[in-house]
Amino acid sequence: MKSTEKPLVWLHGEVKTPPFSGAARIEAGYLLRQLQMGERLSLPHSRPMPSIGSRCHELRINDENKTWRIVYRIDEDAIVILDVFDKKTQKTPKEVVDNCKRRIRLYDSE
Repeated sequence: MKSTEKPLVWLHGEVKTPPFSGAARIEAGYLLRQLQMGERLSLPHSRPMPSIGSRCHELRINDENKTWRIVYRIDEDAIVILDVFDKKTQKTPKEVVDNCKRRIRLYDSE
């Protein structure tokens, strides 16, 4: 990893096959790599999640029969992965939002 690239810090979740299809796992890896290299992603791949916190976003990965979300925060020194889940409704579940907020608090306090 080059010194300008940010590491991924995984607080919760993982991207593996299964449950991700091979194609979805590759897409997730490609998008995460872009973030590590300092690129700013926008719709349709990523959208801000101010309900979780500042600098928080969610990646959207369409799979064969699911839509995956990877909630992350862009820090100065890392990309912090807060959660990985399959989204079944239009709205992000309150439990996911609350868990991400809790993980941020714990991470920032360490």
